[in-house]
Amino acid sequence: MKILIVEDEIGLLESVQSYLSDEGFSCESSSTLKDAEEKVSLYLYDCLLIDINLPDGSGLDLIEPAKQRNANAGIIIVSAKETLEDRIRGLNLGADDYLVKPFHLSELNARIQSLLRRIKFDGDEFISFNEIKINPAERLVTVRTKPLKLTKKEFDLLLYFISNKDRILTKESICEYLWGDYADNAGSLDFVYTHIKNLRRKIIDLGGEDYIHTVYGVGYKFISK
Repeated sequence: MKILIVEDEIGLLESVQSYLSDEGFSCESSSTLKDAEEKVSLYLYDCLLIDINLPDGSGLDLIEPAKQRNANAGIIIVSAKETLEDRIRGLNLGADDYLVKPFHLSELNARIQSLLRRIKFDGDEFISFNEIKINPAERLVTVRTKPLKLTKKEFDLLLYFISNKDRILTKESICEYLWGDYADNAGSLDFVYTHIKNLRRKIIDLGGEDYIHTVYGVGYKFISK
């Protein structure tokens, strides 16, 4: 799952990014409204953590364009400024939750996990798809009750496919989702094929169906059967 952290307190930003990265999230960050607006216009995020008071504007101004880019993006406002007016405006713009500073990182993680389950998987703690069962919080996967050992990128790729079943995903969109800011530095998209090939093989080797279909000249589709 990919998260954008928008925070101008560098110490807090680095602390949150380090913690969430250790929890298995793919994190990117911005410390200004302008930089965050650019990232939102270029990349898709599953969740955005947005501080209201940024040096060049209000983080609330990010909510609408983020939702326009990805209607299913979860948005948590994180701010020391707790006023009813800010809460109402943020929620009316499309924010999903509001967390007041200071906060415990474990609480932030719990709120992100709950939000992503609610948005993407109807609030279920476990994601079940036929013979595949996923525990996102523990980053554990089983196929026919047998543990499936995946790299971090393969795990993220599986969640991306399952949350976009029956939709064609281009190689470019997969690359962008898995690598974010670094996607532009990729000289070739061959590594996308490599990750997909490995994920497909590992699922099949444990007795799973071959759900990942190639749409020639376009990308890939995870077929629900």
